[in-house]
Amino acid sequence: MDKKITNQLKEKYEAIDQDVEDYLEGLLQSKPLNYWDYIQTDALLNLQIQRTTFKDEMVFIMYHQVNELLFKMILWEIDQVAKTKKVDADFYTTKIMRISRYFNMLTSSFSIMKDGMDLEQYNQFRKTLTPASGFQSAQYRKIEFASTELINLIDKRFRDTIDRNSSYENAFEHLYWQAAGKDYKTGKKSYTLTVFEEKYKDEFIRFTKFYFKNNLYAKYKALPKEARENEALIKAMRHYDYTVNIKWVMAHYNTANHYLNIGGKTAEATGGSEWVKYMHPKYQKRIFFPELWTEQEKENWGTDI
Repeated sequence: MDKKITNQLKEKYEAIDQDVEDYLEGLLQSKPLNYWDYIQTDALLNLQIQRTTFKDEMVFIMYHQVNELLFKMILWEIDQVAKTKKVDADFYTTKIMRISRYFNMLTSSFSIMKDGMDLEQYNQFRKTLTPASGFQSAQYRKIEFASTELINLIDKRFRDTIDRNSSYENAFEHLYWQAAGKDYKTGKKSYTLTVFEEKYKDEFIRFTKFYFKNNLYAKYKALPKEARENEALIKAMRHYDYTVNIKWVMAHYNTANHYLNIGGKTAEATGGSEWVKYMHPKYQKRIFFPELWTEQEKENWGTDI
């Protein structure tokens, strides 16, 4: 063994009061690493459990699991921006473009759902999924919380009147996706929304407290003026905003429309949500970085699709 490497190993383990020889002896007993062990292939491929015998249900399950893995990759990149104290324009641009590429992949992959499942099969096995709903993806909600200020995720009907210094609890009750399972006149929540909150609400509030000052928009606004005016950074942020809040959302919307708008009649989503107004960007006008768009662009948000 190269003496330089030996010395570096000693320094590494002495720094944590460990004997390097114990670790070297352990290497004698360990087996070589295989691809399937490193990736945990067997465990991964045994996570698909169907509720019916319809073949295309397997496509549905795996597709959503792939989505969740991509969501995790996105959160991994955002976390690096959030926890880096001195963010510069180049670092920020690189991370934003990585995230955008993941969402580009998510957007294009909707053709798997839209054109890759038998319509009749889907409309039979989907009945066994009630009351589960796609809005229950906790990771996607975290991506939104980590991307922008909480006010930009408030339901459009209340955004202009809600107190920006409102408590997290009150803000949470007015988030746009609450419309997927809440009657604002009575305050009654659907079972789907209730169980989702029971599982994740406390975690979401802790998460949003950290990202209050560390979300992507806040990080951008904390940059020096020169960095905030960096053309490549602005282009990357606009691309991310448009990709997530219009292109990806509309790909999801059009796929849902393909399966749920049958014979001119709009079917109810499995979670019972009013999915048309909940999902379409022209109703909610979800915009992560409003400062980077003109008033006309914001006014026409989602109407050119």
